[in-house]
Amino acid sequence: MSPTVRATLPPGPPLPSAVQLLVMAKWWPQFVAACRRRYGDVFTLRNTMMGKMVYLADPAAIKTVFAGDPRIFHAGEANSMLGGLLGDTSVLVIDGDVHRDRRRLMMGPFHRDAVARQEAVMAEIAADNIATWPVGTPFPVAPRTSQITLEVILRTVIGASDPARLAALRDIMPRLLNVGPFYSLAIAKPALLRRRPWRRLARLMEESDRLLYAEIAERRADPNLAERTDALAMLVQAHADDGKGMTDKELRDQLITLLVAGHDTTATGLAWALERLTRHPGILAKAVAAADADDEEYLDAICRETLRIRPVVPDVGRILKEPVEVAGYQLPAGVMVVPSITTVHMREDLYPDPERFDPDRMLGATLSPTTWLPFGGGNRRCLGAGFAQVEMRIVLREILRRVELATTSEPGEKNRLKHVILTPNRGARITVKARRVVAAQPPESADLVDH
Repeated sequence: MSPTVRATLPPGPPLPSAVQLLVMAKWWPQFVAACRRRYGDVFTLRNTMMGKMVYLADPAAIKTVFAGDPRIFHAGEANSMLGGLLGDTSVLVIDGDVHRDRRRLMMGPFHRDAVARQEAVMAEIAADNIATWPVGTPFPVAPRTSQITLEVILRTVIGASDPARLAALRDIMPRLLNVGPFYSLAIAKPALLRRRPWRRLARLMEESDRLLYAEIAERRADPNLAERTDALAMLVQAHADDGKGMTDKELRDQLITLLVAGHDTTATGLAWALERLTRHPGILAKAVAAADADDEEYLDAICRETLRIRPVVPDVGRILKEPVEVAGYQLPAGVMVVPSITTVHMREDLYPDPERFDPDRMLGATLSPTTWLPFGGGNRRCLGAGFAQVEMRIVLREILRRVELATTSEPGEKNRLKHVILTPNRGARITVKARRVVAAQPPESADLVDH
């Protein structure tokens, strides 16, 4: 060990672990930001659920983690509290060679060409939902974007087409994925599911499993499986080098993982985009013009800037299996190293005036995986990152084409921690002033319809 490498943990707040857990549960990003101001780019937090957590806000240190040996930096173990819901074979909770091989089997549905084949369905789903939005009355848009992203997953990822089963999935999945903190205890400690207070969650999980296994069985029996474009069909056909495919249990775990990881996250990103746009009239006007012209570059810039200034997930973690030198400290095995997305995205040296919402800064920008990391990084970067970014752009385009949004001078909505997602605390309230007539393709203009 170099004489300049310290053998102690980085400094951090002296609050008891239980108190730090409570503070993080209520004010996670604010607490982390305050610690960064007090202690610098590397500091230690302790809480009774996650243990010792070394936070990193320096891109060079984060590169050490993202490029580190996956046998040493365990992300699956860091996500283990989700295993009760996702299952023990989920790509999110496994590590090492097993994770590498499982991820390789799952790449097919998320290749660019495969995602492009789903764009028309995404647009159709968005248009149908937007047609139900109220005009002239403020409403929280987050539940609406959540409906859109859930429907996208049900139809493009799971490929559900049976009307009764699709209706059942629409009903059961929001109730399962939106359980409160009390019920979430049983996800971290599955033994609680056998006890009376948590049996409701157990029943929801049993019903969702019944529906997902029915979809899996239907896909396996489909004589036209090779012609299907849904992700489940591709996963059923995926085989490792030894010729083995995924079992029904493994397929179920990946489907619920894609629902959890790809539903609320994308919906929340869209809600934040609308919350930001309605507070910036000039940017909103440029965004509408871009939507009418199908200017993918500017729409993508809006989405990237939204995910910078309002990242949906505040950080990612890796549990060390061996001692490792990180950011000038010799960290012991068992410590969790935590690249902090929120603090990196607010660095003045990376993003001048970082509190300013400015999509132009993303035009032509070369984004480094250690300076723009809303989807994590390294071998654990979100498998569906490309799918999510396309979905955000398509849905945002359809919203801006189909409704005129009112702007507001109200203060921006604050973050609210929902499980591990940072959501707008009022649901991203917006007002639709009028509906718009969507021009025929290619889009050239759109006129307002008064109501």
